[in-house]
Amino acid sequence: MRLVGAPAGSGIVFRRTDLDNFEIPANGRNVAKVSYATSLMRQSVLISTTEHLLSALIGFGVDNVIVEVDNLELPILDGSALPYVEAFQAVGLKQQRRRREYIRILKQVEVRDGSKFIGVYPGSGYGIDYIIDFPPPIGCEQLSTDLETGDYASQIAPARTFGFREDEPKLRDMGLIRGATDACCIILTAQGVQNPPLRFPDEFVRHKVLDLIGDLALAGRRIQGRVIAERAGHAMHTALVQRLLRDRSAWELAYGYDGIPHPAEVDAGMLRATQPVHA
Repeated sequence: MRLVGAPAGSGIVFRRTDLDNFEIPANGRNVAKVSYATSLMRQSVLISTTEHLLSALIGFGVDNVIVEVDNLELPILDGSALPYVEAFQAVGLKQQRRRREYIRILKQVEVRDGSKFIGVYPGSGYGIDYIIDFPPPIGCEQLSTDLETGDYASQIAPARTFGFREDEPKLRDMGLIRGATDACCIILTAQGVQNPPLRFPDEFVRHKVLDLIGDLALAGRRIQGRVIAERAGHAMHTALVQRLLRDRSAWELAYGYDGIPHPAEVDAGMLRATQPVHA
């Protein structure tokens, strides 16, 4: 996989180099599968497991980039967004002349499914409140954060994906986690974490926030507002994006945040990432 800087206004675009450079823009219109990971599809061409890279791009402030991949799946790496962030830090970002656009939330937009809930509301910055409730040994965890604090790289990006050992056969039958090992996720059993230590005491909810940021990147621009989620997941994250984009009265384009200078758009310098893991 290779990331290449793109002109201002390009957004995030995936390019399948194995399919004549076919491009799939990262936006809500191209959402395909959203069960255990978020996949994009355009004209039957698929890109799967996009959320960790998209999260890293938004969290680190990258607006315009071409993501070149030569197969349908992005690298799982260590199960977090940290390797991407470290690669961005190594090559640096290029500031562009065009001012950065945001989606400023004007009124609430909500999605409910039984006890599951997600909503976005007017507010400054990019605030997130997330509650998860899983079977033991995870239980209930809660995290409140704001991307404008600049703590994404240290507080969110390192949080790894997780899964229960008992679900492994089902996921492999679905064509998922084909190259997964103990080194790329937190593995859970009824007795606890099989491959400790955790990077944070509440690493599980931090990873859900990481996923949320990546999924909401499909709105096409960074959010200015506050997101509240309870027991949500990829399907509800992307459902919120689609509902938000359909309701044009719920948001407006804005430049910068209130009370701070307008930042310029930036693109990623050229970098390469570890190849995807496949069985």
